[in-house]
Amino acid sequence: MKDFAGKTAVVTGAGSGIGRALARRFAYEGMFVVAADIEGPALDETVELIERVGGRATAMVSDVADVDAVQRLADATFADHGGTHVLCNNAGVFSGGLLWQRTLRDWQWVMGVNLYGIVHAIQSFVPRMLEQDSECHIVNTASMGGLFTNAYSGPYYTSKFAAVGLTECLAHDLRSVGSKIGVSVLVPSLIATNIGRSDRNRPEQLMNPGLEEPPDVTFIKQALTDSTAGGILPDEVAAIVIDAIIADDFYIPTKPSFTDQMQARYEDLITHKLPRSPDID
Repeated sequence: MKDFAGKTAVVTGAGSGIGRALARRFAYEGMFVVAADIEGPALDETVELIERVGGRATAMVSDVADVDAVQRLADATFADHGGTHVLCNNAGVFSGGLLWQRTLRDWQWVMGVNLYGIVHAIQSFVPRMLEQDSECHIVNTASMGGLFTNAYSGPYYTSKFAAVGLTECLAHDLRSVGSKIGVSVLVPSLIATNIGRSDRNRPEQLMNPGLEEPPDVTFIKQALTDSTAGGILPDEVAAIVIDAIIADDFYIPTKPSFTDQMQARYEDLITHKLPRSPDID
């Protein structure tokens, strides 16, 4: 896909971070943006930023973990705009800590957003995108944590590994039916976002009981907040994504270190070693 002007983009997680940057960039490229997020006020701010510079966008509050909400997002997009040409399944949350101390609620929350959010969008959007019979592109946001592992982040990394595998399967399936839909998986390194504050959007029914946060959770949340503060800006990521869509690249890394990190991982794999945990910088 090389021509964006006059077409429609749907971006989840558009209230902040990478999602907001993607929404703004697609609008800059002349697309109408359907911005979705669970945070209504933040989402309205994204749309305001787009409209302030002459772009076109609309906001739709949507919890991607809710299959009915994603179906409503798809229904509204196709009813109002006649199609979807770029779909960015970008919404994501973080929950970490020692694996054996994580609760079922932790897993349900993270997998519900990071994995099932993508599954719901595939079910709701892809059949109708196929009917369009036009060049389209899907970008699923995973993470370098979907290719490498480390301590204290089991639920998050597991969800992102699943997102990478799911996206590869989607690309193979679409290719097998001769589709015109391109597919990419975004695997960002550290980005200056609020991912360390994901709990602000955690549903009450998936909160863990108790007033005190376990030390392992406090440790990894602070470590993530500190490290992402030095990451690249989301706007830089959005520019990388645009270039990757045009080039029809499948993997979209955000740092040149990607190549060396992947080489090191596969050297460990072919020698039957536990893959090392590189700095996901």
